[in-house]
Amino acid sequence: MNEGVEWAAHVCVLLHWLEEGQAVPAPVPVARLAEVYDLPAPYLVKQVQALTRAGITESVAGKRGGVRLARSADRITLMDVVAAIEGPDDAFACTEIRRRGPNEGRPDREFAKPCGIAHAMRGAELAWRRELAATSVLDLAEGTPRRVATDVRRHFART
Repeated sequence: MNEGVEWAAHVCVLLHWLEEGQAVPAPVPVARLAEVYDLPAPYLVKQVQALTRAGITESVAGKRGGVRLARSADRITLMDVVAAIEGPDDAFACTEIRRRGPNEGRPDREFAKPCGIAHAMRGAELAWRRELAATSVLDLAEGTPRRVATDVRRHFART
């Protein structure tokens, strides 16, 4: 998994903190989000664009434009963020190397069932995806000490 997943998840939590209690959340320029975490803005823009394509954030054009969450933090899962950044493909892709070498030429019926490795990897991926799907951005935000959210709001209020 690339570092963009971590960055995107943090951006979602940060946007949630900035939007808490606001009837109409103010958009935040991506450059300001990048500055908070000392990240390269052009690369963070790509991650945020992926979040926007996935319907997790929305882009607001104009002088006071930027991004904001497209839906409430309790309706955005960590799996949504991972899929937006990494894509929908499985993390493990079996290439059936067991059919090569000494097994080359064996009948297809001998390979009807997935091998133990593919079976174990698929089970692990399903467990991982279920856990990520059960964790919302709100869960992540609430699992962080409140002083962190307060500090973030103070930072954005003064800069």
